[in-house]
Amino acid sequence: MKLIEVEDGVRINTLELGAGDPILLLHGWSLSMEVWDRQIRVLAEAGHRVIAMDTRGHGHSDAPLSGYDIDQLAADAFSVLTAHGVHRAHVVGWSLGGMIALRMAHRAPERVSAVVMVASNGVAGARQPGFPFGAPPDGALAAILAAEHLDRVSLRRNAVGDPFGTPPDPGTLDWLHRISLQTPSWAAMNCMKTLLCTNQTHILDTLVVPVSQIVGRSDPAMSSRGARWVQERLASSLTELDCGHYPMLERPDEFDNALLRALAMVERIAT
Repeated sequence: MKLIEVEDGVRINTLELGAGDPILLLHGWSLSMEVWDRQIRVLAEAGHRVIAMDTRGHGHSDAPLSGYDIDQLAADAFSVLTAHGVHRAHVVGWSLGGMIALRMAHRAPERVSAVVMVASNGVAGARQPGFPFGAPPDGALAAILAAEHLDRVSLRRNAVGDPFGTPPDPGTLDWLHRISLQTPSWAAMNCMKTLLCTNQTHILDTLVVPVSQIVGRSDPAMSSRGARWVQERLASSLTELDCGHYPMLERPDEFDNALLRALAMVERIAT
């Protein structure tokens, strides 16, 4: 574990394991690097240098009042790579982390070898101009912010449990709920605004970094049609698993194999 101080003085909690080609793991809304525990080990044992981080406001990172827009979240991730002495890395992002990964590839393609988006299309978490998939953000965002203000404990339990393809076992739900409650309300609210209101469709036209997607066919939180739309725009790789929003938990063996295949394919292209 290592705390990294980024440009505005916020401390980001990170973990590094293994040696080889560097891979940065980014988690999703209100959770932390804990969701990657199995993949950190699997990737390190496969010969990769794995760096995982808690996004600001999440896990054991600092939680300032502001600074949760997509550009700042991407800047934090670059600062983490720099602090670990890494100039260029594969970036694997789940859910909101997929949007951050795509932003990184757009802003500094020389620093991103490839992007693997998990349960994410990377461009939008809700319907946006130029992206006609998913529900419009306004109603959903207002309801989530109101519920967070009224009863964050109940909201978080529903928010982490509902996106499964089938209901998770109670132990898994308790674990995710505990992680989610580490994220304070101001960070959760701001990150939800970023997730639902960011529109990155313009990035696709100029993206030069290889992109792969691993998504669940039964994901209630992300439109699989939107993922296919991104694949067609980028001529990228898309793997669909029989699960919901948590492929690393719902189909761990299949997910690990798909992730390792995606990384191996990028490395073959690079050589």
